Formats: sequence, structure tokens, C-alpha cells
Amino acid sequence: MAKNKIEYVCTECGDVSPKWSGQCAACKGWNCLTEVVAAAASKGGGRFAGYAGEQAKVVNLGEVNVMTEALSSTGISEMDRVLGGGLVQGSVVLIGGDPGIGKSTLLLQVMAKLAGEMSVLYVSGEESAQQISLRARRLEIDPSKLDLLTETQVGQVLATAQTLKPRVLVVDSIQTIYTEELQSAPGSVAQVRESTARLVRYAKQTGTAIFLVGHVTKEGSLAGPRVLEHMVDTVLYFEGESGSRYRVIRSIKNRFGAVNELGVFAMTEMGLKEVTNPSAIFLSRHEEVVPGTVTLVTREGTRPLLVELQALVDESHLGNPRRVTIGLEQNRLAMLLAVLHRHGGVASYDQDVFINVVGGVRVSEPAADLAVILSILSSLRNRPVAEGTIVFGEVGLVGEVRPIPGGEERLREAAKHGFTRAIIPKANRPRKAIEGLEVVAVSRLSDALNIL
Repeated sequence: MAKNKIEYVCTECGDVSPKWSGQCAACKGWNCLTEVVAAAASKGGGRFAGYAGEQAKVVNLGEVNVMTEALSSTGISEMDRVLGGGLVQGSVVLIGGDPGIGKSTLLLQVMAKLAGEMSVLYVSGEESAQQISLRARRLEIDPSKLDLLTETQVGQVLATAQTLKPRVLVVDSIQTIYTEELQSAPGSVAQVRESTARLVRYAKQTGTAIFLVGHVTKEGSLAGPRVLEHMVDTVLYFEGESGSRYRVIRSIKNRFGAVNELGVFAMTEMGLKEVTNPSAIFLSRHEEVVPGTVTLVTREGTRPLLVELQALVDESHLGNPRRVTIGLEQNRLAMLLAVLHRHGGVASYDQDVFINVVGGVRVSEPAADLAVILSILSSLRNRPVAEGTIVFGEVGLVGEVRPIPGGEERLREAAKHGFTRAIIPKANRPRKAIEGLEVVAVSRLSDALNIL
């Protein structure tokens, strides 16, 4: 067989060069040439030498047959939640996370659940067969149901998959897979992109669902080219605080379901166990009410979640008081302090302000604004918020309390956990009263402060 021709493409401007150099000759960018396999030339000559190709088949969108039973349950409800209800045929799912967080353990448990209903294949490029067998026995998984392949060459992986025809394929990890047609080392940008492209093409052609395990950088983002996230159908991040037994899997991209969906697991000696009521682990049970704590009803995807916000406001002896947030955006805290000063008459320019979301949860939605302000005021005045109170609402720069989506679902979740009072935006007032829950609706920040 003739050896494929190698080209080098600039990631900045797209210019093609026959050999690698440190600087792109077109845009003068440095270290931006990546190795790719050159496309075979057509019989008609050059790239723009006419339109001699065969006409492609055009279909009418209304005539496309939609599969009504495309979803397959993984046997783990929290995993089904972040996948959008289940595993879709022909989908490619990329899972990233810190080393040792539990990615391989979770996928081994998923494969064990699926093995009883369909054929599966686990491809390992990092661990030996003995290591995976020991993990399976520790998790009390029947190893006879799983097919294992220890291979890193993508051609061998696809050849084996075409022979065994598995319904689900796991590749652990994509950074160890390579193709011999490229000269670069496994894990490089070119190798990761080319290997992923071949696996995605195989998934779409055969209807095989593929899980790809990806490494992360020290900043926490997925390693490799950014195009990797565009090529796959679903991107999941596995997160967890060091020293904590709880793990959170978050959906960042999903073509078949809601993004920012959240699944919660607990790491045990027998592997990862589902946490069906995550609000219970994120709420502290104080013996008595304490200043500076407010319970917030946030929303992760389609799931309302109760978390506790804690604030500590203390006199500052520095020229620039500190503004520290854990689990919240720091710039938003500075904005809320300015709103509190302007529209609430409470100054904190000589105070250090610390905000923490209990349990390691990250809250990115503006529904936490009102809870942050009330927790700060509670700590500053050393007066606790009444027991059994939940708060949510967005605060604008002119002091208005703006509505947020899913207000009634949040209220019902709070009532289910025994909360008796809710301070919410006026526009989120439910049409029907919720049993056991007193709803206090406010339209201005000053109204909420007066209620406290």
C-alpha cells in the first residue's frame, strides 16, 4: 500500500505546508502547524478543478424515519439523567475529570449493567487486563460478561469492533489512542483529532454508542484540541472536592438533552453509588440557627437543588478589603455589595467578605443574588435568618428583584424538605398556594431587607 501523504495545517489561518516549521509562512504565527493526513486528489485534478463528482442524495426532512426507541437505560439513574434520559444509539460521549476521580470505575459499572442486555466492548489503553480484572472483582462485577481489549492503535480497535459488533464501546482513554499514518506521538493534537474522527465516523455508520475518556489540563479543561468537544455529541465533566466522598458529573454539552444537568454519586469501597436526594448532603443541620447562613434553591439542568450559602463579614485591617468566593463568581459579589450599599444603605467598604457554597457545589445562575445579599447582611448584623426560610431571586443594578425560571418547581422542592417560608421575586409567586409553605413575594431589595 502506498504511504499516505502528510501535510501541516496552520490552526490560525488554515494555510497548508508540506513540511513543519516553527512559524507559519502565511500569518507569521508561531508553533501553530499541526500534522494531518492529506486528502487524496480527485481524478479531475486540483481542488477546484470543476464539478465532476457524483450528485449526492438529497432527502426530504419530513420523510426521515425517527427512531422512537433510541434511548437505552444504563441501569444507573444519575447517569441516565446527565445523558438526557438514556444512551442514544450512535452517540459519542466524552467524559473528562481529574486523575483518580472515578471515570474508569463509573464506566466499568455502566458496562456491567449494559452487558446483561447487549454486547459491550471495553478498550483500555492505559491499564492492563489484570488491573481491570482486579477492579471488577473489587466492585463485585461478574467479569465473564465483559469483553476487554488492551490496544492503543485505532485501526486495530476498529477492526476488532467490526468483528465483534458491540452495541456499546468504551475507549479509555482517547489520549493513548494513535494512528500509524501520523508521525506524531500519541496524545498530540493531530493524533487525538484523527483518532476521534475515525471513532465518530464508525459510531455514526454502525449505530454503536461510544464512551471516550479524556484527560484534563491543570486548569481543569479537557486536554487536546478544542475541536474535540465539537466532534462528540455529549461532553461530561466529572468533579469532586479533594477529601470528599461525593462526586458530581455535569453535562456541559448534550445534543440529546438538557445541558448543565447534574448527577451526584458517592464513592464507596464498592464503587460509585447513586445519591437520589442530593439536597440532603448539601444542607448543614445546625443545632440552632446561626448568623450568616441562608438556604438557596438553585437549579442544575432540570433538577431543583437546595444548597446552603454561608457568609462571613469581618472588619478588615487592609487597605483593600478582601472579597473571596468559593462556588460563586467573584465579580458578581463585588456588584452585589455595591447594590447593597446604594439601594440598601449598608456599607461594607471596610469589611472583609467571604462567601462559601457548602458541599463544593458551583452556582452560576443569578438566582443566588438575593440569598448572597441576605447572608451578608445576616453576618454583618450578627442576626440569623429565621429557621425554615429559603431564598432565591436575581437582583438588578437598580435594586429590583427579578424573576427566575422554574420558580414553582423550586418552591415545591423546598416544601418537600420541610421549609415553611420562602422569600422570592413577586413575579414568581405561585398561582396556587403550596401546602405548608408561606410565600413572601418582593419586588425591591429594600422590601426584602425590611422583611428581615
